[in-house]
Order: sequence, then C-alpha cells, then structure tokens
Amino acid sequence: MTGRRAVPAVALVPALIAAAFLALPLLGLLVRVPWSRVGEVLASEVVRSSLALSLSTSLVATGLSIVLGLPLAWLLARGDLPGRALVRAVVTLPLVLPPVVGGLALLGALGPDGLVGAALRERLGVTVVSTSVAVVLAQTFVSMPFFVLSVEGALRGMDRRLDEAAASLGASRWTTMRRVTLPLLAPSIAAGAVLAWARAIGEFGATVTFAGSLPGRTQTLPLAIYAALESDPQVASVLGLVLLGVCLTLLLALRGRWLGKVTR
Repeated sequence: MTGRRAVPAVALVPALIAAAFLALPLLGLLVRVPWSRVGEVLASEVVRSSLALSLSTSLVATGLSIVLGLPLAWLLARGDLPGRALVRAVVTLPLVLPPVVGGLALLGALGPDGLVGAALRERLGVTVVSTSVAVVLAQTFVSMPFFVLSVEGALRGMDRRLDEAAASLGASRWTTMRRVTLPLLAPSIAAGAVLAWARAIGEFGATVTFAGSLPGRTQTLPLAIYAALESDPQVASVLGLVLLGVCLTLLLALRGRWLGKVTR
C-alpha cells in the first residue's frame, strides 16, 4: 500500500487559499444567523410554503432531466446524428447563459405571446406563466445540462467492448442497454441527478423572470430569501441556512453510496 506524497508548497498554498475562499462565506452565513429566531422563522407560513414548493418542483425538474436527458446524453455520446456538435452547443448554452436571459428565453417560447405559449393560450386557454409549472420548466431548463453532460462524459469513457461482447452472445440492443450499460452507468446517472437537483433547488434568475415571485404559488426558497433580504436580513439568513442544510444533507447522504468515497 503506497502512502500519500507530500503536496509541494507551490501547490499547497493556493489550494489552501481556494479552500478558505469557498469556506469563509459559509462560515459568514452561520455567524450571521440569529439562532434565537430560528424556531420562529421556520414556523412561519412563508417558509413552509416556499420550502415545500422548492422541494416538490426541484424533484419534478430532476425527474424530467433524467427522463429526457438520458436519451439525449445517449444520442450525443453514441448516436450518429447530423449536427451533433450544434446540439451539444445548445445543451451547453444554459450553463453559461445568465439565468435572467434564460427566463426571457422561456418567456419568448412559452409566455402568453411566445412561440408555443400563444398557441396554448388561444387554442387551449392554458397559460404557463405565474404557475408552479413555470417554476418546474425554469428549473429544468437550467439543471438538465448538468445531468446530460455528466452522463454523456461517462458514456464516452465506457468500454464499448462490453456491449459488443453482450451482442455477440445474442443479447438485443435493449437487453444490452438494460443489463450491461445502465448498471455500469448508474453511479454517473445518480451523480448527474444530484447535480441537477442542487442546481434546480437553488435556481433564482430564470424562475423570477419566467414564473414570478408569488407567495404560495411560485415563490421558491431562493426567491423568499431575496424578498426577506430587503425587509428582514435576519430572516434571510435563517432561510439561507435552511437551503444550505437541505443541500448539505443530501450531498452527505449520497456521497458514500453514489458520489464516491475518499480513499485513505
């Protein structure tokens, strides 16, 4: 068993600076939390409704990212698709696009006067904006690329000889995918789903632009934090602590099983 090598000082110093830079804001949040008011804030209707909405919509968005994103990742990694580079660019774009611009794009497509939204309003009398559906769509738009790119990268790095061996033994494509590829891909699917969920539950810009911030209807926890920041910063700190706790709990719970263990 080989021991760990000492990290050179030239790498250790910037590494410690980077770790401190990431840890200090979290410590600053914990210091600012009015611990005596935590129970009072958590018992309020605004917190409960916004937290419930954030959890429910982010889970639905993650489910959509998996159901729609897995075939897309498969297509990008292994499909013979003309214009595949362009499709990958479209998938990647929400990662670098400012969230507010993403919300404007959703309005242009699904708003009352949008490309699809106008038809929905005129023919079916359906308006997506300012509903929980709009929240889910905004979260899915910004989170699905995390899942797709994670799974695509895993598919590209997977040894195709395993699939070929299964095919040589008479397994159909569906059987090979179900019995060979998907089990090997499961950790990457889980990791991509966690990344997508974390992005969805923390989404702000696209949500407030496309869905609005209506308490009890479209006001997710990040939107409630922003609203509280203007009226009561202490409440905003408590809400930030709640969101931090939810994300940290999930990541810690999944780390050992799906995200890999730190070797000693």
